[in-house]
Amino acid sequence: MIENPEPSGVLAWLHSLRLQYEEATDTDNEGLRERKKRQTRKQISDTATMMFMLDGFDSVRVTEIAAACGVSEKTVYNYFPTKESLVLDQEDEMVDAIERELGPGTTHASPVDAMVAIINDKLKEFVVTAERHGLDDMAMIRSFINLVEDTPSLRAAQFDMTERLSLVAARAMALRAGVDPQSPEAQMAGDALLGLWRVSYRAFIRYARPDVTPRQFERLVRDETTRAARLLDSGLWSFAMVVQGRDTREQLRLAAESSLEAHQQVLKAIRQSKHAWHAAKKNVSPEDADLRRRLTTRETLNETRRSVIEAKRSMEQAKLDILKIRDEVRQQAKGIKTTARSKKR
Repeated sequence: MIENPEPSGVLAWLHSLRLQYEEATDTDNEGLRERKKRQTRKQISDTATMMFMLDGFDSVRVTEIAAACGVSEKTVYNYFPTKESLVLDQEDEMVDAIERELGPGTTHASPVDAMVAIINDKLKEFVVTAERHGLDDMAMIRSFINLVEDTPSLRAAQFDMTERLSLVAARAMALRAGVDPQSPEAQMAGDALLGLWRVSYRAFIRYARPDVTPRQFERLVRDETTRAARLLDSGLWSFAMVVQGRDTREQLRLAAESSLEAHQQVLKAIRQSKHAWHAAKKNVSPEDADLRRRLTTRETLNETRRSVIEAKRSMEQAKLDILKIRDEVRQQAKGIKTTARSKKR
């Protein structure tokens, strides 16, 4: 367990939060009503989180949170359906970000790059908040992690949220590729991308130490997420070879060829899934004509064509990368053999 910070540090952060809401100004293209709702929601969530950090999640009642914010208990529940959602209040923002960055219209060619960008944005936002309130000793970050890790209901809620976000990612990528969201490829892709979020959170726990500054913390977590993304982007075959202890030239050559074949099989499966999905859309009943029109818009078809082209390019690049690795392994194996022969002489 991470050592808890002094309560005075958390209280100072809570006080600065109150000043922040009092000094908040209107944002671009946001009306007074929307600004008020956004500020009220954030104030309730931040105040609740601070109170939970001080006294424990189970010890603080929703009525006490409402009183601290100057609102009614009903108002709290209007913004947050459960007590756990007072702490885990980023789900709606994550849903919007995932649909925007992974779905049709995204500027990211790679879904992995898109997910890394989402995670890094949230990480930076978290660190900037800590620095803004002068908690260079990581007090707020450590206290927040302790709150989640020490509360079973929060951990369960966090797990359920990650599962829901995985389905959102699967749907977004399926819409972009023009395949069935329930296909195994889409589901596996969604689970894999949310796996990056899990890796990032575990790095949160590991690096939230008193001897680490917020900026160092951000860099360490970002580096681990990038390493995990690199493995996910290139496939697991190289990691499997290390685990299995495969170190001969012939075994690595076979592994590279197997990886190429696996890539081709995945692409073939995605194409089959895409054809099946389009065939299913043709059988939509007349009463669902509006749904059919939305599913077959020109924009969706154009996005599908672009996705296929990008997939082909990625496959070709993957082939070149694997062939390059295979050649490097051959050279290394040749060097090892030459060294061994020299030692025998």
